[in-house]
Amino acid sequence: MIDKLVKKIQETDAPITVGLDPMLSYVPEHIQKAAFAEYGETLAGAAEAIWQFNKEIIDATYDLIPAVKPQVAMYEQFGVEGMKAFQKTIEYCHEKDLVVIGDVKRGDIGSTSAAYAAGHLGKVQVGSKTCTAFDEDFITVNPYLGTDGIRPFVDVCKEEKKGLFILVKTSNPSSGEFQDRIIDGKPLYEHVAEKVAAWGADCMGASYSAIGAVVGATYPEIGKVLRKVMPNSFILVPGYGAQGGKGKNLVHYFNKDGLGAIVNSSRGIIAAYKQEAYARFGAEHFAEASRQAVIDMAEDIRGALK
Repeated sequence: MIDKLVKKIQETDAPITVGLDPMLSYVPEHIQKAAFAEYGETLAGAAEAIWQFNKEIIDATYDLIPAVKPQVAMYEQFGVEGMKAFQKTIEYCHEKDLVVIGDVKRGDIGSTSAAYAAGHLGKVQVGSKTCTAFDEDFITVNPYLGTDGIRPFVDVCKEEKKGLFILVKTSNPSSGEFQDRIIDGKPLYEHVAEKVAAWGADCMGASYSAIGAVVGATYPEIGKVLRKVMPNSFILVPGYGAQGGKGKNLVHYFNKDGLGAIVNSSRGIIAAYKQEAYARFGAEHFAEASRQAVIDMAEDIRGALK
């Protein structure tokens, strides 16, 4: 799957992923009204609204982008109905030939990690049949429990030709409380990056490993260091746009071949119509605003990489 991601980035010339993180407040009123008219002001109604919202954004942007990144919490908040919308979103993205990065941040040990891996990346045995559940192409994983927590995911990735993005240095302001702690002369995030490189050494695609890293756009100097620590790892870069990241700050996340990183924007794209720059589109044409936001983001990053 890492080779497919690289190929699609090259085809679109857009190393970006759209974060499908739909808060109900992002969904225009006309979509909410239609969903509530059919299902009532219920969890099912909310789930229908976010599904229809996602579908329009996907339809408006899929030809411009290589990948999407749905954040599972935005669906889980609506319970089982929300998770149905999560699954429908993944299936629809696959119909559009998009790479799906499930932002699930799972992490445990032993059979629990194996179950997470089976549910999101692999297969489960049901009687005499083998079934897939969510079937993302990549997922995000928390490495706090060490190799015991990561190995079951890696094993499934090898079997299914899927991939991981492991949290190394996150974009939130308080990430340094733990991640920046100096241990044996260097920050903890560097130790984690070294492990990511090691875990990924036997999961190589044609040019990059299927085991990548998450490094926030808000720390460009750290990104420069970690790019050298993990030369064969793809870096998923959250924090563009709404959290302050800009293309000019992200060049060091990429390798000299112009590859090696994929930059995420969530509300900066899916809620673009709420921003002054795209207000002209209005709520009725929110998906067109999202398309323009993708075009602008891709141009920003392409310009910075030249």
